[in-house]
Amino acid sequence: MTKNRSNYVDKIEILNDGLKVFFSNQSEDIFPNIWLRDHARDENNWDERSNQRKTFTAKLNPNIKIKNANISNEGESIDIKWSDTPNDIKYSSEFLFKNSFNYSRKKNQIKIWDNTEINDEIFVKYEKAISKEGFKNLLINLHVYGFAVITDCHKNMSSVEAIAKKIGYVRNSIFGGLWSFESNADMADSAYTSEELRPHTDSTYSNDAPGLQLLLCCEYEARGGDSIMVDGLKIAKTIRDKNKDLYEALTKIEVPGNYTGDGVILEARRPIIKLDSNNEISQISFNNYDRAPFRLDPELTKIFYQAISMFDNLANSKDYQWRHILKPGELLIFNNWRVLHGRGSFNGKRKMMGCYINKEDFDSSCKINGLI
Repeated sequence: MTKNRSNYVDKIEILNDGLKVFFSNQSEDIFPNIWLRDHARDENNWDERSNQRKTFTAKLNPNIKIKNANISNEGESIDIKWSDTPNDIKYSSEFLFKNSFNYSRKKNQIKIWDNTEINDEIFVKYEKAISKEGFKNLLINLHVYGFAVITDCHKNMSSVEAIAKKIGYVRNSIFGGLWSFESNADMADSAYTSEELRPHTDSTYSNDAPGLQLLLCCEYEARGGDSIMVDGLKIAKTIRDKNKDLYEALTKIEVPGNYTGDGVILEARRPIIKLDSNNEISQISFNNYDRAPFRLDPELTKIFYQAISMFDNLANSKDYQWRHILKPGELLIFNNWRVLHGRGSFNGKRKMMGCYINKEDFDSSCKINGLI
């Protein structure tokens, strides 16, 4: 098989405090000496078994120099002799290219959607979902759309646990690990009622909210109770396009979430639209049920209520909602950092089982399968 030489090294230039690398795809970058030395992966500096650094970084000379450097293996690597090492240290061209400023990670395109843009591809049969290729397709749906429905599941906890363990591991919370619920007036949580649940994300009161939620319908002898999915990214885009001031308020104001009951008091704060260092949305966190009291100055208070009113009204607009009544044996799985979920009111018996999975475990599974 012919190797892809697009990220091979064509030329190098030793600078006073760095190494300039020219790649075969016409890109170039300057790697600082201290960065290269810190990322040495020879046996003295790197543990291959654990994938952990052995280098005592704090003891490195910040002004370390390259004594010599050569391209090797026809551009597949660079051998560097440092002023503090007896032997050359090899750096692969792939490692350098993937850590260059010009590298753009290939990502499966995220689809920002409303209720007209979801079709039957989000449904996958259980036996297919647990197969190697089918599981990857399930992850693609979760990554692209933020949710999926797995059909033909066993109507017990074994299905929930099997899917969870394919992705990562079951997360424990105040509700336990694997849990079941139906309408129960004794429980101190709105999810246990038969009333309508407006779209929201779970655990705004947790510093690290669950990443995925799984909900399996085990019994349904009722009318109503349709599950609701809303793309939080679509809401954010709409607000940003229509009113940048309100969008900015939602990205800046840290809103406290609170859970009081069942012997605990939990509270955490973060913006409803959380941005990363590149100003891209990393998390949607909105739950009007769990919002705790907090004060802002009068003018900002006015802006805040305008912003959350716009957000909540969009979330409750049928144009933004995908609705589906889960049948026994259907499992809804969704990204709690992106998709708001809700439930229509119902009359009758509706028993669900489910669990949470950490966001980092979902991300790990996506990385292992080459999706991000």
